[in-house]
Amino acid sequence: MIRSRSRRGHHNTETAELNITAFMNLMVILVPFLLITAVFSRLAILELNLPGSSTEPAEQKELTFQLEVTVREGQIEVGDRNIGALGVYPNGIDGYDYAALSQKLSEIKKSYPEKTDAAILLESEIAYDTLVQVMDRVRIAESIEGERIVREDLFPDISIGDAPVLDGA
Repeated sequence: MIRSRSRRGHHNTETAELNITAFMNLMVILVPFLLITAVFSRLAILELNLPGSSTEPAEQKELTFQLEVTVREGQIEVGDRNIGALGVYPNGIDGYDYAALSQKLSEIKKSYPEKTDAAILLESEIAYDTLVQVMDRVRIAESIEGERIVREDLFPDISIGDAPVLDGA
C-alpha cells in the first residue's frame, strides 16, 4: 500500500503547452477585412422610409409642403399632397420623361431648399428598374458645367408607397 501511494505522488506534472499562433494570425487578417467590408457595404445601402399602418386618427398639423412623385403606367406626376398636382409628364416614345422630372424637381428644390423628404408612389405593375430610375432622379440632380458633371442633393429622404387608384380605372 505504501508503494502505491508513492507512485501516485510521482506523476508527470508537466503542463501541456497551448500554441495559438495560427489563431492569432487568422484574427490579425480577419478583423481588418471585416471592418473594411462593413464600411463599404454601408455605402451601398439606400435607406427608405415605409409608411406605417396606424388605426389612430392623425393629429391635425399645419399644412406643409409634402412632395409626392406618382409613377403610373403612362405618366409621372409630381405634386404636393395638400395642394395637388404640380406637373404631369406623359410617356414619350422612349418611355418615361426622366429629364423633365429632374428639371421639375430641381425647380421645386430651389423653392424649398430645406426640404429633404419625398414620397414615391407606384402603381402595382411598375417595373423595379423604373422605381430605381425615379429614385435616382428624386435623390440627385446632375448638371454639366464645362467638362465636369456636377451632382447636387435634391430629396435624399425617400419614402415609397402605393399610388392612389384613379377614378374610372
